[in-house]
Amino acid sequence: MERPAWLSRAGRSRRRRVRPRGTDVATGVGVRRPARAVGSSAEPSTPHPDSHQPRETSTEGTLMDMNMTNNVPDWLTPIAWAFIALAVLSAALIAIDIYGLRRRHRTVAAEVVWVCSGLYLGPAALWLYTKTGRAPARTGHVNRDSAASAASVSLPGGAASAVAHLIGVPLVLASGLTIAGIDLWVMLLVIGALAIVLLFTFERTAATGLSVGAAAGAAVLTVLAFDIGMAGWMLLLHFNEYMPPASEGSFWFLMQIGIVLGLATGYPVAAALARRNGAATTASTR
Repeated sequence: MERPAWLSRAGRSRRRRVRPRGTDVATGVGVRRPARAVGSSAEPSTPHPDSHQPRETSTEGTLMDMNMTNNVPDWLTPIAWAFIALAVLSAALIAIDIYGLRRRHRTVAAEVVWVCSGLYLGPAALWLYTKTGRAPARTGHVNRDSAASAASVSLPGGAASAVAHLIGVPLVLASGLTIAGIDLWVMLLVIGALAIVLLFTFERTAATGLSVGAAAGAAVLTVLAFDIGMAGWMLLLHFNEYMPPASEGSFWFLMQIGIVLGLATGYPVAAALARRNGAATTASTR
């Protein structure tokens, strides 16, 4: 028996209505398939010519290592490492003479100052120590420091600056802190603050007889005078693009030169304070 034509058309209509949504009626192909093809991994796999943002970000991050354009000549690197080795050796020899041969000083603070002086003066500190700072060898006896010479009166400030550099530079670089996009400003503040604290500790433990206020004032004045040479040297290097990365030996060699310049600019204040402290100590013992 032959089915009526209207019934056949109704069946085809019902079959069309049960087609899944998103399917093209004419071809039977899902209309969402091309959309999935557009979002597939074929297009992102092709690098865009302007897609270099991650590389630019990482390059900008390296600028935080105090490294703009490094114009330091290559021949300075072996000289720097050679002097650093001599400086460490000089500091070790002074420490051996003080603690190994028991040429002890009146205070531990004075001993630390002499050892730290070797870290930036190198063999010159060793010569200066034998001339003005070496105590007589007496086993078990703690000796008073020799009279400070004109060349060694500002050594506490240099020692404080040397230790402040060893602590402050890695601390600032690890923190990533900057001021106006430059980490040098943060570094100068941190090194200055550490040097003041260390120098204040020296004044309070070196049997100078200074009160807390006097010791704090002496530390601040000495560091400010010292930074005329030290901070001025760092700024000169930075803005003339001669500041190498802190991972290179030339950086620390240049910092050693800066500490020596700080000794020169800080000497007048250190000498005046030493005379005042000496006069105050003499008056208090009478």
